[in-house]
Amino acid sequence: MSAIAIIGAGELGGAIAHQLARRDAVATIRLIDDRDRIADGKSLDIMQAAPIEGFATELSGSTDLAAAGGADIVIVADRAGGGEWQGEEALQLVGRLHELVQAAVILCAGAAQRDLIDRAVRERHLDRRRILGTAPEALAAGARALVALAVDGSPRDVSLTVLGNPPAHVVVPWDDATLGGFRVTRLIDEVTRRRLVQRIAALWPPGPHALAATAVKAVEAMTGRTRALVSCFVAPEEDARHRARTTAVPVRLGAQGIDAVVLPDLSVIDRVALDNATLL
Repeated sequence: MSAIAIIGAGELGGAIAHQLARRDAVATIRLIDDRDRIADGKSLDIMQAAPIEGFATELSGSTDLAAAGGADIVIVADRAGGGEWQGEEALQLVGRLHELVQAAVILCAGAAQRDLIDRAVRERHLDRRRILGTAPEALAAGARALVALAVDGSPRDVSLTVLGNPPAHVVVPWDDATLGGFRVTRLIDEVTRRRLVQRIAALWPPGPHALAATAVKAVEAMTGRTRALVSCFVAPEEDARHRARTTAVPVRLGAQGIDAVVLPDLSVIDRVALDNATLL
């Protein structure tokens, strides 16, 4: 993949552009925002850091949505001074993007964009594999940090994902969670795990820099730089849409978007909780 378009030059959009550029994950980044010349200014600011930070990614700014044409991945972020794209306006935006770049993957980076994904698939008939939201992975990262803190360990040693619909329906599959190769259920008792789930839910919504980091992680997975699983908002399959809604699940990503949903082994309690989270 060679081109990324980021829709919105707010705090989230700017952070994604900067983090992507620093990773040299793609050749070009187009930052698009219809407010004045903010996208141009932020792109120039990031480019001026290139000699210092040592990256070669080319950035440009535009006020015209047509600049997204030809992008391999389009990231829906936040408008400068306007917050995340949401509601009817966001749905219209996704519809226009789909017309412009039908072959692109649409990545919704905001924490409030689950409903956008749901409606884009249900009402605009987008391919569920080509539109996803990466905010749940930021929550999963926070969960790993809390688990590590509970056992005086390092978040890097924690393997854990988050499912469901945060913050009301957070499902942590504890039976599959590990820390340094040991099952977390051996290290943390059930009462503590229940408290941790409450604390994890309270981390929602993640901040813009955490959301940016997880969007970049997803882009790196789609460009083949990592094979890590990413917890994402994913729309239900067509035969389940009359009774299910978009839900956070771990996925394997590829150049065409979602390659596969990779559900961990769930206990009976976790399975019921996940089913409840997916129900309309």
